[in-house]
Amino acid sequence: MAKVRTVFLCTECGGAAHRWQGQCPHCEAWNSLVEERVRPAPKSERLGRAAGGAEEARAVSLASVEGVDRPRWSTGLEDLDFVLGGGVVPGSMVLLGGAPGIGKSTLLLQVSARLAATGHRVLYVSGEESAYQVKLRADRLPEPTDEVLMLPETSAEAIIEKIENLEPDVLVLDSIQTMYTDRLDGAPGSVAQVREVAAALQRVAKRREMATFIVGHVTKEGGIAGPKTLEHIVDVVLYFESPTGLDHRIVRGTKNRFGAADEIALFRMGAAGLEPVANPSALFLQGREDAGASGSAVVATLEGTRPVLVEVQALVNRSVYGSPQRVATGFDGRRLALLLAVLERRARLKTSDLDVFLNVVGGLRLAEPAADLGVVAAVASAIKDRSLDRDAVFVGEVGLGGEIRPVSQLERRLNEAGRLGFSSAYLARGGGGGGRPGSAVALRRVADVRRLVDELFG
Repeated sequence: MAKVRTVFLCTECGGAAHRWQGQCPHCEAWNSLVEERVRPAPKSERLGRAAGGAEEARAVSLASVEGVDRPRWSTGLEDLDFVLGGGVVPGSMVLLGGAPGIGKSTLLLQVSARLAATGHRVLYVSGEESAYQVKLRADRLPEPTDEVLMLPETSAEAIIEKIENLEPDVLVLDSIQTMYTDRLDGAPGSVAQVREVAAALQRVAKRREMATFIVGHVTKEGGIAGPKTLEHIVDVVLYFESPTGLDHRIVRGTKNRFGAADEIALFRMGAAGLEPVANPSALFLQGREDAGASGSAVVATLEGTRPVLVEVQALVNRSVYGSPQRVATGFDGRRLALLLAVLERRARLKTSDLDVFLNVVGGLRLAEPAADLGVVAAVASAIKDRSLDRDAVFVGEVGLGGEIRPVSQLERRLNEAGRLGFSSAYLARGGGGGGRPGSAVALRRVADVRRLVDELFG
């Protein structure tokens, strides 16, 4: 019998060490090593794998490789197909992470039902719920789930055996942290177990060209629980987000080997499950028509390749502390501090004695520099206590010299603004920005933040 040995595995990179130490010797992460007990595979099994228990691989030139461009499978949810790059690729592995109760299982149950309705054999494996509990949730969905095969199981070996017998086209695993393999002694959800189960399923999925969806738990920091190698193994990584207090959900792609990353899809959680949001910009601007206060600006941003209009709100108040507060929700706090310094230095708007609060409405996170101009306009409006033109959008990057720089894909941003009824746009001076602007939106070009403040408030 193989001897059980103790190793210390890193939860960040999956690297192994023979003894515990404060810092991982591979990725240099602190306090990330956890103890695992590993039983090596029998020698005969290792030799079988080394000798190629399956078909032996050969090295060939890329020019001689022949392949068939297989069509993708639609999930039945157009926005989810968009995030996936046009649908599900046969043989791919998709990892879906999110907080507990956000709707991961509901979304994948809807996807399973719609794929089964189009003739695909779907195997739904649940390690967290019984078949009856899954059935109760399925009965609330508008899609019929009669054709979905349900398997309550946590053993990787038993699941692979069922896959070989049933030959499904699609596998849903809910969740990877509840699965285990008999080859290791660690508890389900441990670093070694998660890595080995994912690797075993990857080999089966690639060999059988079976599309696989994997549900992953998240840590308190918001990352996928388990080793970082899990995200390297899969082809697509999706994060399910839910802004606090709101009923809409955001599916964000952070990795995609078959399409663009950083795309988003919006869903609204209802009694019948998750419903796609057809117009994200209208959702994020909802309620703005009733507000006329200062400190509000609309920015034209891009989420992946999708143009989205978002409202940015700013509030300033005289500071009562020695060091003024800088609080940003949905925007990088260091970027806000930089823009405040530019405003004070280049536009002569004093901010050093003011508490500044910034909020991106709707729970979206703005990361691209094109939002700079809208943030500057919102803060300036709050300082002046004068509202901005309600039919204007702002798009542009602000440099340290106060200059306003053009951004990419300007035409798409302005077309989205025109579609929603906005009549003017503030942007960088010059012909840069990429694309011919839409004729429905009047362009107001400004060179720097000083001229922007003068034009907005006289």
